[in-house]
Amino acid sequence: MTAPIDHLDSGALKSELQGLLQYINRVRQEIASISRPADDDHHFDTMADQLDAVIKATDDASNSIMEAAERNEEAVQQLRAIATAPEHAALLDKISANDMDIIQSCSFQDITGQRVTKVARSLTYVEARVSALTQLWGEEEIAKVEVKGAEKTADEKLLNGPALDPTRSISQAEIDALFD
Repeated sequence: MTAPIDHLDSGALKSELQGLLQYINRVRQEIASISRPADDDHHFDTMADQLDAVIKATDDASNSIMEAAERNEEAVQQLRAIATAPEHAALLDKISANDMDIIQSCSFQDITGQRVTKVARSLTYVEARVSALTQLWGEEEIAKVEVKGAEKTADEKLLNGPALDPTRSISQAEIDALFD
C-alpha cells in the first residue's frame, strides 16, 4: 500500500527524482552519440559498409592467390613432361605440395567471411534498436543533445583506409605523379 503524500520525505523524493533525471539525460546523450556520432569513424552505415568491403577484399585476394597457385600447377605439369632428372621431379613435387598448402590456407576466407557477416548482423541489430529508441524519444529532442567526440591525433586523422567508392578514390597514377 502506498503512503499518503503528506507522509513522504520530500528530500528523499527530490533526491530520487534528481538521480532519475540525471540517468535519463545520460541515456539521451548515449542515444544521441550513437545515432549521430561526432566523427565519421563510428557511424553504423559506414561500419557495415567497411565490413562488407573487408569480406569482398578478402574474397578477391583469396581467389587471386588460388588462381595463381593453380597456374603454377599447370606450369609444373608442363615441366614434368619435359623434366628427366630425378632431382627436377623432386623439386616439382615440392612446388606442387606448396601450391596445395597455399590453396588450403586460402580456405580461411570462407570462415572469416562468415564471422564478419555475424558481426555485421549484430551491428545492424544495434542500429535498429538505436533507431527505435531515437524514434521513441523524438528525433528533434535527440538532435538538441550536444555530442562530444574524442579529439583525433594527427596520425588518426590520416588513417581513413581505402575508399569504399572507387570513383572517389585516388588512382595509382595520381599517387605515382606525386613522386615524379
